[in-house]
Amino acid sequence: MKVERFSSKEALYDRAVAIITQVKNDGATTFGLATGGTMEPLYAKIRETNIDFSESLSYNLDEYVGLSATHEQSYAYYMQQHLFQYKPFKASHLPNGLANDVVAEAAKYEDLLQQQPLDFQLLGIGQNGHIGFNEPGTSFDSLTHLVELEESTRQANARYFDTIDEVPTQAFTMGIQSIMRAKCILLLAVGEAKHEVLKRVLASEYTEEVPASALTKHPNVIILTDLQEEENSL
Repeated sequence: MKVERFSSKEALYDRAVAIITQVKNDGATTFGLATGGTMEPLYAKIRETNIDFSESLSYNLDEYVGLSATHEQSYAYYMQQHLFQYKPFKASHLPNGLANDVVAEAAKYEDLLQQQPLDFQLLGIGQNGHIGFNEPGTSFDSLTHLVELEESTRQANARYFDTIDEVPTQAFTMGIQSIMRAKCILLLAVGEAKHEVLKRVLASEYTEEVPASALTKHPNVIILTDLQEEENSL
């Protein structure tokens, strides 16, 4: 696991773009993508590059259950607004938030992931250590599945909705095993709210109570963070 620390968020996101560009130039064609506030500056920078995803495939980490792809808070809509309309992929895949059979939808998405192994996976990290929507306690052997979102996760995402009551209580997410199959993983941990849980990961703590700690067993993980050495007593 390689950790790169930055005092400037601008430099951090520039480095992330450089890594993605290099991975693409090295032949990557299947990209696992993430959403959320952490990713918005990254996608804004990617839009300014000449990187071409038109022959690549994308697979998003997760999607809310109960929201259509055109709902302004769905991740399908997020991706269209922040990246896909500017940098289209040959095909872009997300779980169907309105699927009638949620178990079948999760299995269908997992089948897609296994048919097209990911060359690259982009991740953020939640304040409770979640990656995707894999909440604390999720098995490291988990595949794409339906999750009940923890209240802390719903509160963290409530800023995107008018009220907390509008935040979905369920979501589809790639499982931890699904994520770990990616050949290269890039995790962005930005902001003080993420520092404490990142310290636990960097201490090589390996526990399902901190889902991101599974990454310590992956052979090719890069973490970009604004957590400075002096803040980390480990």
